[in-house]
Amino acid sequence: MNTISRRKLIKGTSAGLVLAGAGSTQLGWAQVDAGDTLDASPLIYLSPLHKDGALSRCQAEVWYVAQQGEMFVVTDKESWRAEALTFGLNQAQIWIGDVGRWQRAGGRYKELPGMVATASFETNATRHAELLEHFGRKYPDEWGSWGPRFRKGLARGSRVMLKYVPAKTG
Repeated sequence: MNTISRRKLIKGTSAGLVLAGAGSTQLGWAQVDAGDTLDASPLIYLSPLHKDGALSRCQAEVWYVAQQGEMFVVTDKESWRAEALTFGLNQAQIWIGDVGRWQRAGGRYKELPGMVATASFETNATRHAELLEHFGRKYPDEWGSWGPRFRKGLARGSRVMLKYVPAKTG
């Protein structure tokens, strides 16, 4: 699987990186807004944050698409990623890269470049259709199976689309 290296990330962005705790490189708006950088990785790792900023126990690797500084994920409406928003927990930690399934990664994803992001529901059906096309281009080998599931799930309400934007700091 392809992974995004720190070198590739730095080379692909124009702004400097700010180093933050736990060995992870925290990204800012400029790095995400650079566009192509995010598309280089097949996965992001995601954890909703509690109100005190602590990571949730729910951490997962997920497919995503990035467009104009925003990241989009399609998930089951009953997943903690989606339910956290209904409880007012709209902040999430995101790590960008691919080190395999999160349960088997031994926490290595926490050393990938990452950011704190603000989550919201993307409910616009026209936007769903546009972004699902983007998913199909990004994941062509799997899309024949997963594309219909995402489309039907969004239409029926059993899946939701989440939008993540880097949290503004300072």
